[in-house]
Amino acid sequence: MHYLEPLFNPKSVAIVGASHHEGKIGHTVVKNIVESGYKGKIYPVNPKGGEILGLKVYKNILEIEEDIDVAIITVPANVAVNVIDDVAKKAKFIIVITSGFSEVGNIEGEKKLVETAKKHGSRILGPNVFGIYSAKPPINATFGPSKIEKGNIAVVSQSGALGIAMIGRASEENMGLSAMVSIGNKADLTEVEILSYLFQDEYTRVVFLYIEGLENGREFLDIIRKRPPNKSIIVLKAGRSKAGARAVASHTGSLAGSDAVFDAAFRQVGILRADSLEDGLNWVTTVALSPAPKGKNVVIITNGGGLGVIAADACEKYGLHLFDDMEVLKKTFQDVMPEFGSYKNPVDLTGQAGGKEYREALERAFKEDSIHAILALYCDRGDSIEELKEALIEVHKKYRNVKPALYTLFGGEGATSIIQALKREGIPAFSDVEDAVSSLYALYKVNERKDEGELEEIEMDEEKIKEVIENARKERRNKLLSHEAKEILKAVGIDVPEFYLAKSIDDAIEAANKIGYPVVMKVVSEDIIHKTDVGGVVLNIEDEKEVAEAFEAIMENCKRNVPHANIRGIEISKMLPKGIETIVGSTTDASFGKVVMFGLGGIYVEVMKDVTFRVAPVPKKEIRRMIREIESYPLLMGVRGEKRKDIDAIVDTIYRVGLLVDKFKEIVELDINPLIVYEKGAKVVDARMVIKVEK
Repeated sequence: MHYLEPLFNPKSVAIVGASHHEGKIGHTVVKNIVESGYKGKIYPVNPKGGEILGLKVYKNILEIEEDIDVAIITVPANVAVNVIDDVAKKAKFIIVITSGFSEVGNIEGEKKLVETAKKHGSRILGPNVFGIYSAKPPINATFGPSKIEKGNIAVVSQSGALGIAMIGRASEENMGLSAMVSIGNKADLTEVEILSYLFQDEYTRVVFLYIEGLENGREFLDIIRKRPPNKSIIVLKAGRSKAGARAVASHTGSLAGSDAVFDAAFRQVGILRADSLEDGLNWVTTVALSPAPKGKNVVIITNGGGLGVIAADACEKYGLHLFDDMEVLKKTFQDVMPEFGSYKNPVDLTGQAGGKEYREALERAFKEDSIHAILALYCDRGDSIEELKEALIEVHKKYRNVKPALYTLFGGEGATSIIQALKREGIPAFSDVEDAVSSLYALYKVNERKDEGELEEIEMDEEKIKEVIENARKERRNKLLSHEAKEILKAVGIDVPEFYLAKSIDDAIEAANKIGYPVVMKVVSEDIIHKTDVGGVVLNIEDEKEVAEAFEAIMENCKRNVPHANIRGIEISKMLPKGIETIVGSTTDASFGKVVMFGLGGIYVEVMKDVTFRVAPVPKKEIRRMIREIESYPLLMGVRGEKRKDIDAIVDTIYRVGLLVDKFKEIVELDINPLIVYEKGAKVVDARMVIKVEK
């Protein structure tokens, strides 16, 4: 049995702050519990005693003789902190509906709630929540609407107001709920623990999660990875703005706005993210009401050519495959329509089609094994719609478990009345074609199972990496010098061309002769980030004379432009031939920890922002998907006669960076920019790293 079972299926409930006055939260919660048909014991608690709705009121929770599965606190914040000790002595789980804690800066009060509960072995949901609904007992322990239909959709919401509104919307849309959980401030119980319960709950088929942020992103991804194959999740994550991006020292950090990382993390584990509340509710309802498609072939059946074209365009936009086997389409639909109709997909039954024609066409579509999903569209002609309504309902109910079918009815009152009738019967129906197509897309996506691949062991010189990091820490430096960053990348097996740090002209000439011409010379200084801007880089150096001249020029430029810079020397490395410039990086995200980034590199990275992210470490199979996400991917495949670049070398580089930053948590940020990719191999040109230095 799951440890949260008593929270979702309590045998007894106490309401601390139960009110005698109708309209007060403490009264509404008691009323909703009673009216939900809850069969367990209900204990209202109020110092005044008496009765509420025929139930004996206890003056103190300690007067209740038995232990309580769930206690619900509705008293003000300061009182809640005072009574928590007594409540925690009696109750396994405590739902703190009361607001006025960390959301308004009362962090101490919230901390006291959790610590006191923990001392007695109790767990807290909240504070700042609207309560919980569970279909299992059933129990509606919320102060929201009293009427909730049982079903297979679980809603978990960080926003209380949104959760309450969704109960009302669920009732209006005939959405049946298995659970509705408000998680509020998440002082103790988190969405991860709630999901771990819902993923094993026999009542729940699909979870709709609304979150504003995650403090435990990796745990969240792990629980998603472990969800059973018959459970789906759709997430609405608020906050797509770039407000979360931090001003940091690396390109990767500056490009990793929190939302970009959330998007990538969700893709990594196959979470479907809704862009809007409307989409989320449409999707979750469709998933709850429909079987998984057994294949990719979608058929559109319509009485209006224009509506069919709009649907076909939407299918292309969402990547849905319109069934195009003309032989099968002809055999299936030709004799259902008049001569001027079309059995091509979209199948046009023409404007004269009514209930009889739709009944026949739908029956055939449901029975044809090579058709896997149906979009049925109807333009309201203003005539009798009773026959059509009956046809759609009867055929759908007969075949509802065979394959998914979604309905769009466009027009006036007649169309609206059919939509409402279909929804009452638990049939996915829409007034807008785009909503229907996007919902079918969601049904396909949530039934895809993501295989990220497996991690493999690699060799890395851990001692060398520790030594480089320690040397920088001794100097209280958090930014590694470019040659130090390269040393670390070499130690992890990444292809770094030969390089030397020269402190004199003689050193530079000796190094250049060892490496072989042409060479590149760059200033090494923790105070100079953009070396080119201050004249700290010279390219294509062909002989000893040019080495000496370049050394002097770089020193003079840097002293003039950045007079107080601490110059460590000049790095000499091989001048690499042209290839495709990419960037590989890593940063530390507040929600998910270490993430890796890949994109088009060189000077264009901040302009084009053509980058993609994953939570590290990343298996190679998933890295391949990651690389394909960038818009400039065709450049790597070869354009205008160029040969395909070495994708395997990029994959290997990203893979090693992921393992490096996961192993060495002190590497806060990392950039390889550019990583030049050739037909064979990929080589590091420049590298930058930021480490955590203990204060």
